[in-house]
Amino acid sequence: MVIGTLKQAVSQSVQEMLEEVMGRRREPAEFRVEPPSLLEHGDYSTNAAMVLAKELRMPPMRLAERLAVKLRENGLAGGLIRQVEAVPPGFVNFRLDWKKWAEEEGQAPADPAQPEKIIVEHTSINPNKSAHIGHLRNAVIGDTLVRLLRRTGCIVEVHNYIDDLGNQLADTVVGLLHTGLRGEHARFGDFCWDAYAWVNREYAARPALEEERTKVLHALEEGQSALSWLGLLTAEKIVREQLQEMKRFGIGYDLLVWESSIVKRGFWKAAFGLLQQTEAFRKVKEGAQAGCWVLQPAGETQEEAEGDSADAGYQAAKVLVRSNGILTYTAKDIAYHLWKFGLLSEDFHYAAFDGEVSTTHGAGEQEGVFGRADRVINVIDYRQAYPQAVVKQSLEALGYPEQAGRLHHVSYGVVSLSPAAARELGVDTSDGRASYAMSGRQGVGIRAADLLQRMQGVIGQERGEREGLPAEEIAAAAIRYYLLRFHLATEVVFDLKQATELTGNTGVYVLYAYARAASLLAKAAEDSVDEGASARPGVFPEVPEPAEHALLRQLSLWEDTLRTAAAELAPHQICTYAYELGARFNTFYSALPIRSAGEEQRRFRLWLTRRFKMTMGEALEVLGLPAPERL
Repeated sequence: MVIGTLKQAVSQSVQEMLEEVMGRRREPAEFRVEPPSLLEHGDYSTNAAMVLAKELRMPPMRLAERLAVKLRENGLAGGLIRQVEAVPPGFVNFRLDWKKWAEEEGQAPADPAQPEKIIVEHTSINPNKSAHIGHLRNAVIGDTLVRLLRRTGCIVEVHNYIDDLGNQLADTVVGLLHTGLRGEHARFGDFCWDAYAWVNREYAARPALEEERTKVLHALEEGQSALSWLGLLTAEKIVREQLQEMKRFGIGYDLLVWESSIVKRGFWKAAFGLLQQTEAFRKVKEGAQAGCWVLQPAGETQEEAEGDSADAGYQAAKVLVRSNGILTYTAKDIAYHLWKFGLLSEDFHYAAFDGEVSTTHGAGEQEGVFGRADRVINVIDYRQAYPQAVVKQSLEALGYPEQAGRLHHVSYGVVSLSPAAARELGVDTSDGRASYAMSGRQGVGIRAADLLQRMQGVIGQERGEREGLPAEEIAAAAIRYYLLRFHLATEVVFDLKQATELTGNTGVYVLYAYARAASLLAKAAEDSVDEGASARPGVFPEVPEPAEHALLRQLSLWEDTLRTAAAELAPHQICTYAYELGARFNTFYSALPIRSAGEEQRRFRLWLTRRFKMTMGEALEVLGLPAPERL
């Protein structure tokens, strides 16, 4: 890790400077080491002297010059730095010894520390209809985080939470019992998509249907009637279809956790007993929430809650048990998270589900191989921030502040539709809004399977050569990349035309760059003069060509990018890196002769191509994209 090595060397030199000025050595204030925007300014640069200047009230250039001297005295980061210079207004620029970097990169000793176990929960689609592109964004983000964390040495257990006791499943069951819908549907989940939208339209005209939903909810939670079996069979069938959908995008799971299992195994009963021992959990005696068990907000006294603003003092997410005895989603989530951290004595029973994933199951075997995490990561959109905060608050109230601190909500912006996409689905866009929300209740959205089929058609029309990677795999890769490349906080305004583009910052672009390198290396191996040029760099050029230099520097950023993206739980950073790496390679490929170059240049450039192929392959693996020898 180049940046890590440079930061360590700069930190040591700054500490020595502080000792000389202040008479004691200590950790310096936070400073940056990063590539400057222009190659002529060096390979990397640090603002450490300017940070130090504010503290010591000394001229930054004077400190920068002193820091450059210190770095030379201390061996130039073990010889990694070839040249160091101080430049106005106080930066210190580094030029690397690229041969030294090539010899040492990837040879760092493994971390001897015990790897932490992380539970990542993602996807968690309601089992009441087919998945749409918003669900797919969740799954793609979660799966990429799993790959990223595993690549950096963590033990990761992947959960998919199945809410088989919720309103959405109850709505679908009511719809199946009463709808007169007919027509061809490719899958059961597609039929349920229409039935769910139908019943939500009917509720306004037929209040009796809403009463039946309450009846279904009670039946699902009780789990002993024909109605509950209908709900279970519906959920299981749809979950199997959803798993097959996700598999087409390279997404898998270790454990399906059914909400009904949490209730049946007594998790909530145990959690309820623990919460009753805290001051934060109580039963409301009067007002609109009379009879409800609620979790009192931190810092709010019971007297304040029961005062004039008692009704306003509780948001719906704070209610854990409704007055009719039905548990809220948040109540079961609290119990689930106590189990995730190994804080309950109870455990699930497990069985195989379709042979590839385990599932919680009442008739299964009890083998304590799941749970007991050191850290928990939940991938849920930003609208669920408050319920996630309630789960964290409950852990703190129960006396588990360390576990609360290791519970992370990976929040992301939802996927909405562009006006063009909305119009294609029959939405009235005459109000001129910039985006339109998808709504399962209204049946408005683009199903993931439909998008894959559409993208596959675009790929088939655009590619001239039929050999190589199957069109479906290219299509799935393009969709994954499209949903990943945005910053997590960004609301993705989904546009079909933009999503199916094959040029620019797209999945197809990075796949093509990898395939181009693979083709070049394959042709070099067939050349009559084979020097093994791609295996070793041979003689490094004293002054690399600009295209070589830019590619070298981008390659050197990989390990640091990987660690930063894992630490910040930011998969879009890998997309940005892969796109820039592909762009640097394509410029290198176009600007310089490679197979036809002189002997020394040929050997070095083929080695650089192999290094690119290896690094891009690792980035593609983290992103869940294939690494095609031919596209």
